[in-house]
Amino acid sequence: MKPGRSDELAIGIDIGGTKVAGGIVDSDGTVIARTRRDTPHRSTAPHVVEDVIVDAVQELLRHTERRPVAIGIGAAGFVSSDRATVVFAPHLSWRHEPLREALRQRIDLPVFVDNDANASCWAEWRFGAVREESHVVMVNLGTGIGGAILTDGQMQRGRFGIAGEFGHMQVVPDGHRCECGNRGCWEQYASGNALVREARSMIAANSPMAADMAAMVDGDASRLTGPMITEAAQGGDPTAQELLAEIGTWLGVGLANLANAFDPGAFVIGGGVSAAGPMLLDPARASFRRHLSGRGYRPEARIVKAELSNEAGLVGAADLARTEVLDA
Repeated sequence: MKPGRSDELAIGIDIGGTKVAGGIVDSDGTVIARTRRDTPHRSTAPHVVEDVIVDAVQELLRHTERRPVAIGIGAAGFVSSDRATVVFAPHLSWRHEPLREALRQRIDLPVFVDNDANASCWAEWRFGAVREESHVVMVNLGTGIGGAILTDGQMQRGRFGIAGEFGHMQVVPDGHRCECGNRGCWEQYASGNALVREARSMIAANSPMAADMAAMVDGDASRLTGPMITEAAQGGDPTAQELLAEIGTWLGVGLANLANAFDPGAFVIGGGVSAAGPMLLDPARASFRRHLSGRGYRPEARIVKAELSNEAGLVGAADLARTEVLDA
């Protein structure tokens, strides 16, 4: 069955480092009911996170008389190829957690688990910025970098379900230490964390170039966030604009590498940092062209901003689960 041929409802749950967002989603990708919870701290036992998911689902079910056909879970972490187990979630206490089975024991609906970037990519292909594109690579710039690959309407999850972890490609040998244990990972140079790290270091050094950003946080660098830097850049702060351009330049370097590996027709850029729009993407496009192998003699992938914003994860998770059930 092709996606979109049914008017059945599905529930999508997007589990991030700070929030659990849920919604009832129709076959057009419209969210007709929403809910939100705080994500339990990573030290919390796995069942506490499951309690939050179950509570969110039960609230959503009270908002509709039509019973959804499935629940899709989008989780930030490694998800097994059978879409049942969260192998590793850096922001949660899940380690080889059999999430699908745990939820099925408490919710009488089919449950499918996927990586959150896969869910977002699917949503952008079905309803957003890259509709009709046959070969898509998504890059989500948030705290780190998540990614996903879609080819001819199929998510490419890899043999073990862990494809798309682009953020941990090494781009600088012996560079910044990464949480993954290696050095010089891409996300140490082109993510929200990288943006905030550089801005905070300027404030901590009392750089006059960072005076405007320092004023936003009364000189307390630890209070500065990525959205605040973007706000400053949009307000004309040249240093904030320069920092975003640096992130964009590193983004373009990584995209050129990914073009060599996957040759997509489009890159779709999502995540919180993408809110910077042209201030991020224009430098990324310029850097991409400069670092692309065979430049001038090959077609270039489009680089576009995601359209579905913060709801891409839950919309994609719901639609993937609905498609799975209706294809069975």
